[in-house]
Amino acid sequence: MAGEDTSLSGLAGRYALALLELADDKNELDTVAGDLRGLKQILVESEDLRRLVDSPLYSREQQSKAISAILKKASVNELTRRFVLVVTENRRLFVLSDMIDVYLAELSRRRGEVTAKVTSAQDLSDTQQQALTEALKKSMGSKVQVDVTVDPSLIGGMIVKVGSRMIDSSLRSKLQRLQLAMKGVG
Repeated sequence: MAGEDTSLSGLAGRYALALLELADDKNELDTVAGDLRGLKQILVESEDLRRLVDSPLYSREQQSKAISAILKKASVNELTRRFVLVVTENRRLFVLSDMIDVYLAELSRRRGEVTAKVTSAQDLSDTQQQALTEALKKSMGSKVQVDVTVDPSLIGGMIVKVGSRMIDSSLRSKLQRLQLAMKGVG
């Protein structure tokens, strides 16, 4: 299912658009967006959860029980909880990550924001995140929504993606470039 369509016309897009409309009707766009960012981070960090979400071997009931427990622990709002449970009931959990991406991208688009995907080696403090947001806003000339994920394998630094542009200042990449340069010397 890796090639799933994430445009608004695809499966993920239809679900995300439905959630966006419901959240807009209830004036909970930002609350739902925050919940979805949290769920996305949990998906990134938990291999067991990814296995549960991606595997067709788990029954609907098993997935539902596990997802309900995660949603309760994450303290998501009622609309987000009901949405994820409907996705689970419809056996569409394997597309949840794409649904989250489409929801957040469409929300940003409607607000005239540019989304910057930032992967850092460790959690950014509020001050660091604010400074990064301001620097990106100045560079891009428009409102910037920063989507931060943590990947300890970067060792240090960060990777920033805005549209088709990418800036990789991670220590891992610098070490890889150095390793390649050293191989060329001998």
